[in-house]
Amino acid sequence: MNLKMIVYTLGRIIGLEGILLTLPLIVSLIYGEWSTALAFAITAASATLVGLLLFKLTGKSDQTIYAREGFVIVALTWLFLSAIGAVPFVLSGEIPSYIDAFFETVSGFTTTGASILTDVEAMSHGALFWRSFTHWIGGMGVLVLMMAIVPDNTGRSIHIMRAEMPGPTVDKIVPKVRDTAKILYLIYIAMTLVEIVLLLCGGMNLFEASIHSFGTAGTGGFGVKSTSISGYSPYCQWVITIFMLLFGVNFNLYYLMLIRRFRSVLKSEELWTYIGIVVASVVIITANVSSMYSTLSETVRYSAFQVASIITTTGYSTVDFNLWPSFSKTVLLLLMFIGGCAGSTAGGLKVSRIVLLIKSIGSEVRHLLHPRAITTVKFEGKTVDKSTRKGIGTYLALYFFLFAVIFLLVSIEPYDMETNFTATAACFNNVGPGFSLVGPVENFSFYSGFTKAALSAAMLLGRLELYPILLTLSPAAWSKKHK
Repeated sequence: MNLKMIVYTLGRIIGLEGILLTLPLIVSLIYGEWSTALAFAITAASATLVGLLLFKLTGKSDQTIYAREGFVIVALTWLFLSAIGAVPFVLSGEIPSYIDAFFETVSGFTTTGASILTDVEAMSHGALFWRSFTHWIGGMGVLVLMMAIVPDNTGRSIHIMRAEMPGPTVDKIVPKVRDTAKILYLIYIAMTLVEIVLLLCGGMNLFEASIHSFGTAGTGGFGVKSTSISGYSPYCQWVITIFMLLFGVNFNLYYLMLIRRFRSVLKSEELWTYIGIVVASVVIITANVSSMYSTLSETVRYSAFQVASIITTTGYSTVDFNLWPSFSKTVLLLLMFIGGCAGSTAGGLKVSRIVLLIKSIGSEVRHLLHPRAITTVKFEGKTVDKSTRKGIGTYLALYFFLFAVIFLLVSIEPYDMETNFTATAACFNNVGPGFSLVGPVENFSFYSGFTKAALSAAMLLGRLELYPILLTLSPAAWSKKHK
């Protein structure tokens, strides 16, 4: 284990967070929120100083990064980011309890959107900005951001990108990892800016448009009102619906569109499956809840918004879907687990894994019927090797095992099963709201500190797709011998 390189990278990340903390500091100064500005100034200065010290003390003589260093760096980065990012909330007094502040910050960086706040409107502009900006940072990945803006001579940065980016596999879209990171972030920034402009056209002010664009881009769901998006115009709701779906698409497809490889985009099996699931879900829920609303257009808008919000794990709401019939709620629950596409900012299992799982089951059934036949599984026009299929099966088994463990821990609380189960599902899949007591108009403040810590772990496990956290906790990962 290359400890010096791990500490060196953490130093750069902590320093970068210190720089990023100056943005909510500036927002606080603009709005004259002096106590909040001081909290951000102290945290920003401290983080920058600590990062600089770690950077200078370790040097960079050995830049070797293998797969396990990549996993450990990613896990520790997200843990430290959340731990430091929670400090301004505590110093400003806006979230006095550190465990509450940590939960809120983890929820932000992991783009979950679960909140302990009972009065969002009472928060300062600086705190609201930082809370939603963590969505934007976490959506594409802070280490991917670092690779995009900080020169790095090591040729093994792909190990970090693969550990941080969601999906079964992550590949470079251009030969250099840094160039790949740049392209991804340029697309990400461009789409965010377009959404801000469109929301401004719909009557939102610049602050609100920015906050909701950060939440949509990162598929996070933090906003400026306890009523989420319900108080905004149908135009704004449709803009956010469309962009939630767009940010749930694999970003590699946007790059293919930029270089005019439209045929490759149109042949994407995952994309068409994703679109099919969305359309089918909207039609089903619209039919099921049609009697609850006055017009068909209103029903379609509410259904489309919630389907987009849940499948992309954004977590915004325009209605209290907790009041919908059980059938519609069940559809939304299934969408929580499915999630968006691999290589997007969405959470969940990912559409690609679901497709590969179904195809693998079909292949095994054919093999049982015809033992001598050679069966293959193809995805996106390529044959999927057995190791990839085995990896997906292992991931799913581990996923449901850890889900069961966290659900058990949360069930210690004296609340109904629907509340505890959907709270676990919402945090583990980085969705945000669940049903019953953690529904779209409720929050997570009533849970104990222990349960908030367990749900914070669930959010980190879900965003980093299990392995970085588990490998970091494994003694074998810290042995000196490289493999």
